[in-house]
Amino acid sequence: MVLISHAPLGSSTWLLRLRSFASIGQLIAIVLANPVTSTALPLVPLLVFVALTACTNFVYGWWLSRYEHGVVVDANSVIPLRVAFALMALDLVTLTAMLYFSGGADNPFCFFYFVNLAVGGVMLQPVAAWALTGLAVLGYSVLLLESWPVRGLSVQTIDPSPVHLGELGMRDIASLLAFVACGTVITYFVARTSRQLRDREEDLRRSQSERADAMRLEGLTTLAAGAAHELATPLSTIDVACRELTRHLESVAKPESIDEDLRLIDGQLHMCRQILARMRSAAGDAVADQWNRTTLGELIDTTLDGIRDPHRVEILEPAGAWVLDPEHETATVDSRGGEIAGGVEIDLDTPAWERQPMWLPEEAVAQAIRNLIHNALDASGADETVTVQAERNGKEVTLRVVDQGHGMSSDVVDRAGDPFFTTKEPGRGIGLGLFLTRNVITRLGGRLSFDSVPGEGTTATVALPLASTVRSKPRYRG
Repeated sequence: MVLISHAPLGSSTWLLRLRSFASIGQLIAIVLANPVTSTALPLVPLLVFVALTACTNFVYGWWLSRYEHGVVVDANSVIPLRVAFALMALDLVTLTAMLYFSGGADNPFCFFYFVNLAVGGVMLQPVAAWALTGLAVLGYSVLLLESWPVRGLSVQTIDPSPVHLGELGMRDIASLLAFVACGTVITYFVARTSRQLRDREEDLRRSQSERADAMRLEGLTTLAAGAAHELATPLSTIDVACRELTRHLESVAKPESIDEDLRLIDGQLHMCRQILARMRSAAGDAVADQWNRTTLGELIDTTLDGIRDPHRVEILEPAGAWVLDPEHETATVDSRGGEIAGGVEIDLDTPAWERQPMWLPEEAVAQAIRNLIHNALDASGADETVTVQAERNGKEVTLRVVDQGHGMSSDVVDRAGDPFFTTKEPGRGIGLGLFLTRNVITRLGGRLSFDSVPGEGTTATVALPLASTVRSKPRYRG
């Protein structure tokens, strides 16, 4: 359980500086107490506790510097957070001990309990902040029952014995109730305000990240559209020249290889046009338009249509039973060929999962999944296969692409999807495939996640909500 927030005020270095100031302030107060106020304090135990705070703070700073510059560098790691929480609890115990030797609950420095609670409310999660509040109430209760009396500070009559032990009177009970009320109010409002600030900071950080992604995507979209436009002209010229050459050679005796070459050129031109269309789709243009009704089976077929090594891709049946929504199961068959209103044909003999109706930009989503399959093929060996399996989880359809590669470390998984980040060899990728794939999936309201273990391969999971992909009720017309 995370105990401390990740806001700037909740950083470990901030706590380090705060404890340093507290140690200096305590030392100054102890040294000046006798000359300024003529109050005789037991210097030895008080200085011991100040030294304890200073020493633990020094060790904490040394450990923190080694930890943050060590192998594990994680701002959200729970280890330094728990250490900081333990130090704050130690500070409350130290404060209670110092007050015990300097008048107990009669010492005005008891107000520093509230300072510690305010700091805890800012830095800690609510459960930890309330734990500190309980510890502070316990410490104050001990001071009301037992303390070392100091002349000039004690309100009650000083007992000549070194330790004052008595029962709680009306004044002590009222003081305890007031302490509990003040501590509760401070912890509640400070923790609530801190939580709201953290939420707002997180929203702002998310908004800035989305804005940066949108700007990068806009640049990539412009680049893809510009490349497609620039390449369209020479391709059209080649197409016209190829057709004219074919027409002129129709009546001329020529080797059969010439016709084969012309057909090859025409086929390659068609492939170039498809690649340019996929470039625009991959950049996200097709998410805004070109939506069409299809099925999950046809989406997978479209995806496999552009795979470079389709024989290495294995489509697995869903692990569990696939249940279509009632309106899809009870549709009546079209007597003219089984055509759904909207242009999708469904054979009721096909598996239920392949008949799952969907409404989405098919080419854009197919290209996104195609990118994942290509990455899986690159990660796997030349003789190893990549599996694709669909599942339905409530109102979501998930597609899992599993490779047989070497897996990825947690750092690489965290950066997967960042633009221009790639682990491939130079010349085999520029790090845009996953970025564009994630953009297409998220703009449809879906999710893209990776589960990878070094040495055991990687599983890429695409989750698409049916609420946004099934727009209309499919009907067979009779």
